[in-house]
Amino acid sequence: MADNKKKRGGADRALIALSEPYEVRYWSKKFKVTPAKLKAAVKAVGRSSRKVEAYIKLHKRKDRDRTLISLREAYEVKYWSKKFRVTAAKLKAAVKAAGRSSGKVGAYLMGTKKKKKRKAKKRK
Repeated sequence: MADNKKKRGGADRALIALSEPYEVRYWSKKFKVTPAKLKAAVKAVGRSSRKVEAYIKLHKRKDRDRTLISLREAYEVKYWSKKFRVTAAKLKAAVKAAGRSSGKVGAYLMGTKKKKKRKAKKRK
């Protein structure tokens, strides 16, 4: 988009001008990020819209990967087992039943823990 209103060429459209509020709104909406994240991306890689788009896509993928549980890595199994307070075998079973998403696995494990508590109360 043009930061200099007299320049309308393609070279100027490929640059992001953070000094213009309408440009910040446009690019934030286009990349589906908050204005703060857009500004951080521009600060990290420069004003080029292609570089900013690549940077944002990379970070979205990294954020998504952080919430997925990988059973192939021993340190991840140890980390998630400790976080959910279950054994590695229970974690593997929960991942198999609920999928790799840590949110879904957490909900699944909480559901199984509640069922066990109910059964224990009924026995008494």
